Amino acid sequence: MARPRPPADLRRKPQQDRSRAMVERIISAGQAVLLRDGYEKASTNRVALEAGISPGSLYQYFPDKESILTAVIDRYSDELSARLTGVLSGHLDLPGPELVRATLDGLLDALSENVEFLRLVGEQLPRSQFKDKAEAMEQRIGDLVSTYLMVQRPPARVQEPPTSAWILVRLVEHLTVQYVLESPAIPRDRFVEELTRLIVAYVDPGA
Repeated sequence: MARPRPPADLRRKPQQDRSRAMVERIISAGQAVLLRDGYEKASTNRVALEAGISPGSLYQYFPDKESILTAVIDRYSDELSARLTGVLSGHLDLPGPELVRATLDGLLDALSENVEFLRLVGEQLPRSQFKDKAEAMEQRIGDLVSTYLMVQRPPARVQEPPTSAWILVRLVEHLTVQYVLESPAIPRDRFVEELTRLIVAYVDPGA
């Protein structure tokens, strides 16, 4: 398993396994405090207490609450992005509808694993805190979708694969996130099937 990269804006870069473990401990504590207390009440003192360390030890690596929040978002986004990229890459050889279903199932699995943190990101955190990460993840997934469309290129619809990929990524992102957060009275298999039909009809109306 790859070793997590330290956040880019750390006050002091961890050089040893012990210090890297300390940084991960602080990030995990930061996520726990955010979930328990919410963004407004979260503080460096509360994070230090949750991590079982002194505020001074925390400040060796993180200068303020915002830097901890950024690290929490970075870790969550990196894990989600890697997982989604893996799911999509692993099914590119499937026919269109099967690829869509497999990707939607993988996305819903990933989003459902930490619903409360997903809700926190969407409802409490300032958009500026995760805007760059969200855009990077959308670009990464969009590039894969665009490449797939360029190779397959259903002639009836896809004239500009990057444009279609941009639309598809944001359509799927919005609908799946809302499905997980709202928990509507729609069985998951029905939701996946309806969204698959919508995507396939957009990409290739004659399919």
